[in-house]
Amino acid sequence: MYYPCLFNQIYMPFLTEQEQDLITSAIAEAEKLTSGEIRIAVEKHCPGEALDRATAYFTKLGMDKTALRNGVLIYLAYVDHKFAIIGDKGINKRVEPDFWETTQIAMKAHFAGGNIVTGLIAGITTAGEKLALHFPYQSGDINELPNDIIFMDQSNKKL
Repeated sequence: MYYPCLFNQIYMPFLTEQEQDLITSAIAEAEKLTSGEIRIAVEKHCPGEALDRATAYFTKLGMDKTALRNGVLIYLAYVDHKFAIIGDKGINKRVEPDFWETTQIAMKAHFAGGNIVTGLIAGITTAGEKLALHFPYQSGDINELPNDIIFMDQSNKKL
């Protein structure tokens, strides 16, 4: 999914430490209600289609290895202004066909206003709410994947 906005500025670094903390906290909060896993992958450039890139990273990051196949990846190429959100087979079998599109629309509205962090958090929150409906947290659930943001080009890694 492409988003037709221009960032007000190129962030140096793209996400501050405080912004990264807000995003990882949103992931942790969303995952308190579900056995699902949510991750964010960020890079500057996306050669090709964002959905293809997200799909490749989904596998590379081991998100297809969760016990219930209920992982969600939000991918963002911030310089190229592209993003995609995808889910694994387990969640795709249970959510409405337009779920991913409606989640992208909510995110895109924030992105278009230059609110990248708010857009990512909106996607995390929406995905978490849907995961909680279909994959509620149960006693003994473990966090199968880390909540940190994955900087695929490693130029913006949190210190």
